[in-house]
Order: sequence, then C-alpha cells, then structure tokens
Amino acid sequence: MDPWLRPIQLEGELVKLVPLQKSQKVDLVFAASDGKLWELWYTTVPSPKTMDSYLDTALAEQALGKALPFAVINKKTNTIVGSTRYLNVDSKNKRVEIGATWYAKKVQRTGINTECKYLLLKYAFENLNCIAVEFRTHFHNHASRNAILRLGAKQDGILRNHRVDEQGNMRDTVVYSILDSEWKTVKTALEFKMGRSYLS
Repeated sequence: MDPWLRPIQLEGELVKLVPLQKSQKVDLVFAASDGKLWELWYTTVPSPKTMDSYLDTALAEQALGKALPFAVINKKTNTIVGSTRYLNVDSKNKRVEIGATWYAKKVQRTGINTECKYLLLKYAFENLNCIAVEFRTHFHNHASRNAILRLGAKQDGILRNHRVDEQGNMRDTVVYSILDSEWKTVKTALEFKMGRSYLS
C-alpha cells in the first residue's frame, strides 16, 4: 500500500469512519437494504448478492494504494449506516477523490453526510497536504450533484460517455473539486453549517 495513505480512523460528534473489513458484511447489507439503494439505476450501491465482490474490490484497491475505504458508524446507535472512501489516489500529485459513498435511507439528510465529508476533507488537506480533492457523480444523480455543491465544491466539467453501466447505458460523469487554497473558506462554511466548531 502507498505509505502516503494508510488505514486510519476518523471521528466526529455524529460519526466514526473506520477501515472497511469483510467482517462488516452483514451490517453493510443491512444498511444498504434500508431503502434498497441498489435499485437506483444511476448509483453503484452493493446489494446482498454483490456485497462480497464489492468488498473484494474495495480491499484489493486499498492493497494497491489506489483507495482507502471506510465503514460509516452512527455514534448514536453504534451501527454501520453506510460506506465512503478515498479513491483514485495520486500520491505524486497529492490528489484524492472522495466517493463511492452511500448511506442507509434512515440517516440521509441527518447531518451525517456533511460530517463525513468534513472529516475526510480535513484529513486530506491538513494531514495529507492535498492540493485538490475531487468528487465525481452520475449526470442524472441530481441529489448527489446538489449535495456536492452544498459542500462548497466547484464543477470542473463533464466527462461525456465516461463509462458503460451494468444496463449498457452510457454514463456522463460530472467532476467537481475543492482546491487547497479554497479549504479555509470551505471549512468555515461547513463548521457554520454543522453549528459547532471543530477548530483545534
């Protein structure tokens, strides 16, 4: 694994982000089943049938230094409610993407996503000294696009016909980023939105 990015645990007031492990399979399936998230055609959320391959792929990419996946734990209930990760890791150019994110329906729009993104962005800019952090999403995933914009990211462009999905549809991918020069302002805005200060 790339020594620049090693397994870590990040913790806020609402959530803990812990390294993804195969032993979490049952809890991850339970979380994804809340809302049957895999049925949304423009997302890539694991189903009970695909969870094994999902975990295998995530952990293989981690071993190659290409990703760092997390399970998201709701501290209030001490249960896994989703997953997120750093991916497309480029240690030479100090860039990462935050993505492959999904949450159980019951915790969507509860502040958990905002805190997760805050913790990941803070670590990327303040510990890894990233020069930019990317976000990518499906053109048709308007909820995700709006959520990324609310974080303070700016749209870089659209990769047209970027991928072919499981149904054979062509996916246009919208790319956003936050630059290191923008982090101070984005951080202030996120902390204000969360209603508390994480300044150390």
